[in-house]
This record gives sequence, structure tokens and C-alpha cells, in this order.
Amino acid sequence: MRRRTFIASAVGSIAGVAGCVWPHGAKLHTGAALAFGTTISISVVHTDAELAARAISDGLRAAQEIDSLMNIYRPESQVYQLNRDGHINHPDQRLLQVLRQGAQLSQLTEGAFDVTVQPLWLLYSQAAGQGGLPDTAAIGRARALVDWRNLEIQPGSVRFRRSGMALTLNGLAQGYAADQALAAIQKYGIRDALLDTGEFIVRGQRGQQRPWMLGVRDPRDEGRLATTLRAQGCSVATSGDYECRFTPDFRHHHIFDPALGDSPPELASVTVLAPNAMLADGLSTAFMVMGWERAQALAARMPAVDLLVIDKQGHSRCSAGFPAEV
Repeated sequence: MRRRTFIASAVGSIAGVAGCVWPHGAKLHTGAALAFGTTISISVVHTDAELAARAISDGLRAAQEIDSLMNIYRPESQVYQLNRDGHINHPDQRLLQVLRQGAQLSQLTEGAFDVTVQPLWLLYSQAAGQGGLPDTAAIGRARALVDWRNLEIQPGSVRFRRSGMALTLNGLAQGYAADQALAAIQKYGIRDALLDTGEFIVRGQRGQQRPWMLGVRDPRDEGRLATTLRAQGCSVATSGDYECRFTPDFRHHHIFDPALGDSPPELASVTVLAPNAMLADGLSTAFMVMGWERAQALAARMPAVDLLVIDKQGHSRCSAGFPAEV
């Protein structure tokens, strides 16, 4: 199941393609595949159909490799093996890159982002399956296992310092997969593209002087857009309380504040623009935890990072550089 449906696909994928004018005989080419429990896609604008098809195929394959490497449910995944055994030897360099980015984000956000929150997710998921919520004592025990500083990352090994720890890369892996897919298609000289792995990367334009248009969904109405934005040369990610919730009132969901052992109470969704998709992915999760004031203060210190938040009451706010249309 897709971890997030942050951009309405009707707008996010190839919205408004009809009527677009492409220069010099260029055409839109699109491919799709399965990864991360959903459909991922790549759309490119190019004059050479055969080259475009090869680029798309390589890009999709690159994203699928990240899913295979970092999926918490697949036994061949190194993340699955780490959670099962408490350690792995000879970690893939791509896994190390993502884990190091996670550690940097944890430090930057003062622990608001933490890949080791998986024990909390397991606890709440099991309780929800029995029709309730975990008790205070159980939450305390799970919280004691959550601490990014107890994840030891070495070039030749990764291990947990405490028994019972577990991690999830759901706040980074889909963004990183998009970055890897972009690198793959750029080897073919592709300049105009929209990549969707659950997070988006936008490069160039979808038509002559026509940028790609993305729609941000209303967190309380899947069929309604909260806003649209013109995106160019950036990555976009959204986290929301609607994606996987444990209670009907959206109070308890899959995003956890490690300090609380529960979901953050302020925001319903956060959309982030950033230079790369892994950063956008991680920040969207962190900003959900941090809330508007802390999130916008941090974003203001980071180059080319902007955000849009929608709170539980439906009110929205965005940073000065966020390219909202409506």
C-alpha cells in the first residue's frame, strides 16, 4: 500500500497534457511499474521514442531496486534483515547513504525525524487491530526503543545497540528512489520529466513554456484539491494524517513524535519543496512532527526549501517561496 497519496494523481501525473505544444517534434512518453506497494511512473518529453523508452525503463528499474533493498516486509531486503537480526554486515552503499541522511535529519530536527520509530508503529497497529489504543505502560516500553543515536552505522556493518529496536525507511526510501530514477534517465540526456514514486521530481517543462502542474489533495476530502502549484526543477513530497490512521478522528496515525510516543496533534498535512526528493521526503515527515512554527523556522535556514501546511481545522499556511496557484 502506498505510504502516502499526497499529490492528487489526476493532476500530479500528466494533467493538462491535451493541448500542449512540444517543440521540434518532441512528444510525451510515459511508463509505469509496481514498487512500494503501488504504481510508480515516469513521464518524459523527447523527440526520440526509442531513447525515451530506454530511459524510462532504466529509471523504473532503479526505483524498484530501492524498494527491494529497503522494504520492511520483504525477506531479501537488507532493512528486513536488520530488523530481524539486529545487525547486517556488508550493507549496500545505497542503504548507507539513506541511513546517513536519516541521521543528519535527526540531528537537524532535534530528533523530530527518527527512522527507529518502527516499534511505535507496530504497537499502535497491533492495538488498532484489536479495536483500541495501547496503554501508557506499553507506549513507554516502545518509546524506550526509539532513539536514532542507538543505530550504529559503519562502512562494513549496521547494528542496533539495543535489543528490540527496529527501523523503517518509509520517510526516505520513496524519495531516494525518485532521486535514483532521475539519475538513471539523465544519463540519456532527458531534460523534461515528471517522476512519481510516491514522491515527485519535476524537471524542465511538460510543453513549450508550460510547467508541470501538481495538485495537493485536501487532507479531509480525497476528491478535492487544497491547492495546485507550478513546479519546475524541484522535488515535492507530502505527509498527511489521512494516509494510515488508527482512529477515525485522525488523532492517531502512522506519523509519530518520538518525544510523545504518539502522533503530533497540530497538522493534517505538510507539503515540502526541496532540491532532492529524499530531503523533501524526510522533511515532510519531520515537519509534521515539528508543527508550523518550528518547521517554517528551520525551512527558512535551508536553501531552496519551502513548505505548505494544513492544520487539523483546515487552515493553510505556506512559506514565502511556495509556488501555490490557489
